[in-house]
Amino acid sequence: RFFARTQAVLLLRGLLIVFLVVALAGSVSELTAFNWLVRTTSLAILVALPVIFQPELRRALERVGRTRMFFGRQRRDTAHSKIISELIAAVTRMSKLHYGAIIVLEDSVILDPYIETGVPIHAIINRELLITIFYPGTPLHDGAVILRGEEIVAAACVLPLTQRPLPDTSLGTRHRAAIGVTEDTDALTVVVSEETGAISAARNGRLARRLDEKRLRFILERFYEARRDLFEAEETI
Repeated sequence: RFFARTQAVLLLRGLLIVFLVVALAGSVSELTAFNWLVRTTSLAILVALPVIFQPELRRALERVGRTRMFFGRQRRDTAHSKIISELIAAVTRMSKLHYGAIIVLEDSVILDPYIETGVPIHAIINRELLITIFYPGTPLHDGAVILRGEEIVAAACVLPLTQRPLPDTSLGTRHRAAIGVTEDTDALTVVVSEETGAISAARNGRLARRLDEKRLRFILERFYEARRDLFEAEETI
């Protein structure tokens, strides 16, 4: 579960295929030098695995460290409720003020490649900080904020833009970025339009638009309940 749908899984599959091919070749070969090379290479791969998967192992150990035998679920639900409340308060306020914003909620796919493009924040989520980050004219307001659990990990992050044509020409760069990052990951992205103040959410390359507070809360709750289809009641593009 810790490594599911990460890019490291693809690398692991490739290493396993190479290892099996080399091992099979070694088993049918009578060349002493080749067999020695197979054994040496296998040992090198085993030594390299912790290095290759260092980010995933770190995340797994962090999650294990946060786990509580009896009260883990209750604390997790409390944390999710706080995140949802702070997000909704910040997003609805920015919508009224027409502050453009894009907030990415990390799920199981690690977003480190995008986090590294931004400015480290490492602060517990709160509405005032989010509103300040996206205040027009501040150095951080143009990029995306990325959340990892309760933590605002980074701001001013650069996201990939979707390349598919969108039916509404009023959808700008923020919406393209919101869709783009969800095409390659399982993140949920919340967007506020600077022009209209409209709130949207994107996941799995789909965009649900013109969300009110109630519908946004419903989507966020389903996200933290690990539901597959967050937009079952929404029209999406």
